[in-house]
Amino acid sequence: MKKLIIGMSLLVAILFTAIGCSNEKVASSDASKSIDVVGSTSVTPVATKLAEAFSKQKNNVKIDVQGVGSTHGVKAANDGIANIGMASRNLKSGEKEWGLTQHIIAYDGIVITVHPSNEVSDIDVETAQKIFSGEIKNWKEIGGKDEDILVISREAGSGTRGAFESIIKLYKKNSDGKKISTVVKDALIADSTGAVMANISKKENSIGYISLSYLNDSVKGLKLDGIVASIQSIKDSKYKLARPFLFVTKGEINDTTKEFIDYVLSDAGQKIISEKLIPVK
Repeated sequence: MKKLIIGMSLLVAILFTAIGCSNEKVASSDASKSIDVVGSTSVTPVATKLAEAFSKQKNNVKIDVQGVGSTHGVKAANDGIANIGMASRNLKSGEKEWGLTQHIIAYDGIVITVHPSNEVSDIDVETAQKIFSGEIKNWKEIGGKDEDILVISREAGSGTRGAFESIIKLYKKNSDGKKISTVVKDALIADSTGAVMANISKKENSIGYISLSYLNDSVKGLKLDGIVASIQSIKDSKYKLARPFLFVTKGEINDTTKEFIDYVLSDAGQKIISEKLIPVK
């Protein structure tokens, strides 16, 4: 009888071990079928659309896309918190040392925007630099109304802000060679492209900058050096405010993540991208 009890105990133990291993395999399998994509709020809309299209083909794959800013996205990919980081700018020199892999999925323009009622329709790079640094303070200085200019900028870590400041040269270098933003100190800071647009649409004397893919009738896009921001003007290298959209990964990636990136760079994925952005091929 004693031997029978011991035998039964061993059998139960073996069964529980087998079930545990089976559950671990299922959990591991489930994890490999989900992808966390984190980063730029400018990349978020197209990444969401791509994720939805991919998930329809692979109905057992769950993709969670979160817009938290480029710097947070790159760090999340480096730290292993996200499978893919999204950035709307080139990697910074320090980030390049982390051993990340960048996948350019599209190119985008940045549009300087004002309230639809604003009389100004065209500025040059030098004027933009003076407005955002606070040297030009009133719209009448550039042919507009006699009203103070309200500058709206993005938060620190925003890829759109980083690209905008780099191209317009809104920075100076300190003694260590580090770039310091020269955007006017009393600028209104918005934490997303949507927030920039919401503020500009309500504040007649404001000026800001957004991703071309977001541009709609709630704000007015300004020409830059006489060139309208468009997919064609960026393709032709005529419009100066352009930057890459990146997916960033770290080390070896799982098969599902690789499949998704391959899909984004495929003809089907690039067709979705070409609706509002410039495809890479």
